[in-house]
This record gives sequence, structure tokens and C-alpha cells, in this order.
Amino acid sequence: MSSYEARFKVWRGDVEGGGLEDFEVEVNDGEVVLDIIHRLQATQAPDLAVRWNCKAGKCGSCSAEINGRPRLLCMTRMSVFEPDETITVTPLRAFPVVRDLVTDVGFNYTKARQIPAFVPPEGVGAGEYRMMQEDVDRSQEFRKCIECFLCQDVCHVVRDHEENKPAFAGPRFLMRVAELDMHPLDAAEDAGLDRARTAQEEHGLGYCNITKCCTEVCPEGIRITDNALIPMKERVADRKYDPLVWLGSKIRRR
Repeated sequence: MSSYEARFKVWRGDVEGGGLEDFEVEVNDGEVVLDIIHRLQATQAPDLAVRWNCKAGKCGSCSAEINGRPRLLCMTRMSVFEPDETITVTPLRAFPVVRDLVTDVGFNYTKARQIPAFVPPEGVGAGEYRMMQEDVDRSQEFRKCIECFLCQDVCHVVRDHEENKPAFAGPRFLMRVAELDMHPLDAAEDAGLDRARTAQEEHGLGYCNITKCCTEVCPEGIRITDNALIPMKERVADRKYDPLVWLGSKIRRR
């Protein structure tokens, strides 16, 4: 089938409120949902607001919810839907609506600024860092993040409990803390920073109950839960409850 008319329901509105609006729009072979949104702008709804940039699944800008599932509009092919299926496109539910499909994701940038940066090891200059390839690979997985914030949107701690937001950084930024805590060259402890303690006490690691919903929606395939959050929880528990680890930390401080 080279072309057909698809039925879309697209959320229209702003911070004051809004609702779903019905459209029938042409779909051609090989197109993605973002193509259809652009066609709606060109032919039926010129004032429809949508955020996008690269159209290559690397900028993370075009995050939205398609049939209730957080996705990138540019990476969701129309071929995954039946021609007679009604496709619903709505803004990310966890964040305040600015207009139509555009949401205010400033919460995430606030949390990003709360994560202490990498602390360079003393006496090691730029270009002199040496790491095992295994450590490089572990860190590299987390650095694939494009900050689409789909994991933040689907996390029920953020999505369903507004009151948790001040105390919970969300999976994207807990993953960042875990990455730094795993980094063999991070000298945070020498600078008096305990990343495991701050993950638990300042960034809300204990709120996460490892449902793996963040991993399921990650367009980069990062195993956020298995490779970042669960290991971080294990290290937090070890440092807090393991008597040998506790004793070792006391000796090191002396």
C-alpha cells in the first residue's frame, strides 16, 4: 500500500487546558509519525506546535506520547500501525504543557545542575587518563543518552506523584550519578563527595522500585535499570549496611 488516509487524534491546547482534535491525513510508504505531524502543519493545522530538530533520533527533541506510550515522533514508523487504526498523539504527561505537543521539561535541567560533575584525579593531566577497556565500555553505554526524557516521563515516581519531584532526580540523572560512581578516575571521595550517599539522600534513589519501565522506552537501548540503578542500589546498601565496608570507610578516614 503506497498511500492511504489515516485517522489521527492530536492534543491541542495550552496551560489553560485543551483536548484531542480529529484529523484525516495522507500517509505514504516509509513515513514516520513526525512526517505526518509536519503534513498536518502544512495542510490543516498551521499553528500546531511541536518540538523537533534532527529527525534522526539523536537530538531527543520530538518526544511525545503515541497511543499512550512515550516515543520519539521521528523514530516511530507509520508501518507499525494498521491503516484503519486511529493514532493518538499527546504531549509528555509528566511535564507541564506549553502548547499542543510541546511541554516544559525544565524540571530535568534543574535536576541536571544538582549532580556534581566529574572530579579529575589530582596529578593526572589532560590526555593522561588511562582506563581498562571494560570500564570504558560500561561508561560509554550511559553516554549514549540523548536526553529525550522519555525515561523521566514514563517513571511513575515522576509521572503519577508530583509531590515526589523535589526529592527525586529520576532515572536519567540517577544513571548519571551511577556512571560517575563507577568511573575509576573520578576523585569525588578525595574531594569529600560520597556519590552513593548523595544518590540515596539527595537524589531519591530509594524511590525507584526497579519496574524497568525506563529501560523499556529508551530509544538508545540503554539498560538503565539493570546496568545503572540496580548496581547503584547494591553499592548504597553495601556502604550503609555491610559491617566490613563500614569499618573500612572509618579506617580510610583516619
